[in-house]
Amino acid sequence: MPSAEVDGVRCMWMRGGTSKGAFFLAEDLPADPTERDRLLLRIMGTPDPQQIDGIGGATSVTSKVAVVSASTDPDADVDYLFLQVGVDRPTVSDRQNCGNILAGVGPFAVERGLLATAGDRTTVRIRMVNSDSIAVATFPTPNGRPQYAGDARISGVPGSAAPISIAFRGTEGSVTGALFPTGRVVDEIDGVAVTCIDNGMPVVVLTAAALGRTGTETHEQLQADTALLERVDRIRCAAGELMGLGDVAASSVPKTMAVSPAVDGGHLRIQSFIPVTPHQAIGVLAAISAVTACRHPDSTTHDVARSWPVDSSTIDVEHPSGHMLLDVTAGMQEGIFTVQRSAVIRTARKLFDGTVFPTSTQSLPVPEETTHAAAP
Repeated sequence: MPSAEVDGVRCMWMRGGTSKGAFFLAEDLPADPTERDRLLLRIMGTPDPQQIDGIGGATSVTSKVAVVSASTDPDADVDYLFLQVGVDRPTVSDRQNCGNILAGVGPFAVERGLLATAGDRTTVRIRMVNSDSIAVATFPTPNGRPQYAGDARISGVPGSAAPISIAFRGTEGSVTGALFPTGRVVDEIDGVAVTCIDNGMPVVVLTAAALGRTGTETHEQLQADTALLERVDRIRCAAGELMGLGDVAASSVPKTMAVSPAVDGGHLRIQSFIPVTPHQAIGVLAAISAVTACRHPDSTTHDVARSWPVDSSTIDVEHPSGHMLLDVTAGMQEGIFTVQRSAVIRTARKLFDGTVFPTSTQSLPVPEETTHAAAP
């Protein structure tokens, strides 16, 4: 590897869904995970609540990294490793996927020449290294290049962009090894009935009412509610143990999803906590996991939905920034709950492409949490 401080590192900064992150080819980063993570901390400006000396945006949704390479898996075109970089703590974690950053992987792979386009629309099979599962992204590629402009709108992002259809395969038990990792549909934690589920993201699903809330509280109200956030943390830490994740006190998963009745024409409303900070929007895979739980007739939140669509599998999820449309087909078949389809429409946009220069190695912190999966 050349000197990153002197020569910099090739990087593309992209918005994916309602997140932003740094996209790298695996070959442009150190092969050793520990060295890679140290470099990413220097690039993002972590640890620092403002990430003032790096390119991170001082929030968890703007301190993300995608590491992409050609795949050796016959069922995939590219490999995508997602890394969540801490903001005020020197952490780099691969214990989760990110469905928002995933939206940018297909266009990035084309931009970097990892695969050729296929006419006006290109489909890319993406192996999500974190969970060893497959996502299939389809997006417009007129004139042989990704198109970012379009008329698709997603809540939490101003304006419109080209639609990217993402369908997921094999996400059940993505991290824990089972759709319902505790072996039960309902568990009781801290006096509250919860459903622990993992359909692309380990989450703890419960009703907002169980937390003494309506689900319509503002981000500022939730952020200021110290007692609530402490309780959310107690619940998710206990759930992490039950889900086989061990001590999750310093981890970003599982996430907590508080479900309440819809108030704006949707099917239900979800407030997400990551891990205890109220999310101003909602993560794709966390939403899919939560909706999958809601689809189970015995779950804690099945009856919260206004009504389930009869002639369509599209679920309208309200969240603090608006709506997210999901295609989740799941239900009982011969007494067994199965997931047939999980998909979403997102958008992405290339923000800049060039060279990023990490901060000096002097006083470099040791990562508190390093990755567990091999780089692709």
